[in-house]
Amino acid sequence: MEKVVFVTGSNKGIGFGIIKHLGLSGWRVVLGARDKGRAEAAIQKLKDLKIDVAGWVKIELADLNSVENAAAEINAKYGDLSLLVNNAGIPGDMSVASFDSELKDVKETIDINYIGTFAITKALTPLLIKNKGRIVNVTVPSEANPYWHPMAYVASKAAQNAMVGVMAMEFEQKNLPVEIFTVHPGPTTTDLNGNMDLPGFHNIETIGEKMAELINDGKKHNGEFIELYPIVKED
Repeated sequence: MEKVVFVTGSNKGIGFGIIKHLGLSGWRVVLGARDKGRAEAAIQKLKDLKIDVAGWVKIELADLNSVENAAAEINAKYGDLSLLVNNAGIPGDMSVASFDSELKDVKETIDINYIGTFAITKALTPLLIKNKGRIVNVTVPSEANPYWHPMAYVASKAAQNAMVGVMAMEFEQKNLPVEIFTVHPGPTTTDLNGNMDLPGFHNIETIGEKMAELINDGKKHNGEFIELYPIVKED
């Protein structure tokens, strides 16, 4: 059986770094994206590196019908899928204090980052159980940090972290041949933070390479919260 991975939000940013380095390490890759043009541009970059690109799947996490259609397409076309990387998400409004947040913005952020992510995970779990696969969520710590604490985004990722904890426990309890864990890349220069580049920040190449190393390490990580580069905190 081929090693096939589906990465959401993989036409740019951290998602592209992850899928690129997984591809370079021998995985057959399936991109998840919203826009055909951007997906095809990313695919060409991967093919230029001689990466085995199986194709791409349109997925819009804000639209549960889109998620359902994406899962159906993956089941039909990529039955050897053994790795799902949940990377896609939106930042929400990171410029305002929690008490100034618009409820519409908070709801949209949680709908996409948590509900949409749970929906695609739920839909693909039976296939991943069948193939003895893994689910990896790209996330952030749940607790507030004095340097960076956008409420809607952190709340949406806290829900994801809880989802992973519960699903990991249930996989163990039911002796299912699948695992799920979370990875916090650490401070990274991406579109999500306006391409912020400060001391201690890393680029998507570094993060993609480290993520691929972790995924390929052959170890069991079910239920773990792994920080590639922890956020520096005051003592």
